[in-house]
Amino acid sequence: MLESNKSLRESNVTKSGNCGSVSVLFPITMMVTGMVGNSLALMLVYSSYRKKENNRKKSFLLCIGSLALTDLFGQLLTSPIVISVYRADLKWDRIDSSGSLCAFFGVCMTTFGLCSLFFASAMAIERALAITSPHWYSNHMKTSVTKQILAVICCLVLLFSLLPVAGVGHYTLQWPGTWCFISTGDREVPGNMFFSITFAVLGLFSLLVTLSCNVITIRGLLIRCKTKLGTSHSSKQWERLTTETVIQLLGIMCVLLICWAPLLVLMLRMISTQTSSHHCKPAEVSFTPSQDIQVDCNFFLTAIRLASLNQILDPWVYLLLREITLRKFCQVANAVSNCSIDGQKDTQTALDALNKQPSDTNGL
Repeated sequence: MLESNKSLRESNVTKSGNCGSVSVLFPITMMVTGMVGNSLALMLVYSSYRKKENNRKKSFLLCIGSLALTDLFGQLLTSPIVISVYRADLKWDRIDSSGSLCAFFGVCMTTFGLCSLFFASAMAIERALAITSPHWYSNHMKTSVTKQILAVICCLVLLFSLLPVAGVGHYTLQWPGTWCFISTGDREVPGNMFFSITFAVLGLFSLLVTLSCNVITIRGLLIRCKTKLGTSHSSKQWERLTTETVIQLLGIMCVLLICWAPLLVLMLRMISTQTSSHHCKPAEVSFTPSQDIQVDCNFFLTAIRLASLNQILDPWVYLLLREITLRKFCQVANAVSNCSIDGQKDTQTALDALNKQPSDTNGL
């Protein structure tokens, strides 16, 4: 949903008269790329979900599917609006004279942004529990529980995003006039400080939870891998599975930090300085922003560009580029669970039982 906005800003500084048709191709390409990636992820998740009989695997698939669906809907609901504004010569009022579309856009940005972050946290928690507390996880983490948790996240985030519609907080048109988001510089608006700060804090909290749980998962995998070091085939398999899973988790952590941390931290800074990106709006010819404000706006554009990549990278970093790794992660989780429940069984027996499952060779 955010990736289209960044390309529109780039076109705003283009001087040639015929650049419009060329520049608009970029946001369209980004939108199509994100839609294709998330659609492929959804199809793969749906196919794998129908084949799985193990609730541990289904819970993980539900989280991935929810994330892909969220990113896909975010793009479908916001990118066409951005492209329409772009085609209207970056004049928002041509397509939204009443301002209601701006509020809708802001609600979508906030809802899908926070949902993506919280779904990532849910997956990180799920992975950590599967590795560190496999017995408890097997007994309590049912598919119905996962569905309820995801539904509660969606409802709470949507209610929070609707606060400006109810008069608490404010969505405003952002520079260069192609998208709407939370205002970071209007303290006179009732509840705006609370709303904007809460969004940034919730986002940072979600990042912290995701990173912490992934670190716990990596630590748990490494500890279990060390206890099974040896020359046997099962030991080498454990080592390979652990290495691949750790690499993926590190990749997820890097993507989340690079994509979201700059935007959330910068929002807190702009709130503290009462700065908003609409201060840099080119249409305000009589207003020349100070150097500090202009720097903030430039950083804000960069942060938005990075955040926009997250919706495109999500299906690839979580699923499409690591399909084999994710399949093996499910094997690791099952192996850990079997070792915990049946402590007398050795690793070779557990892995042999896993390898006999036909669903593991055809699913994720």
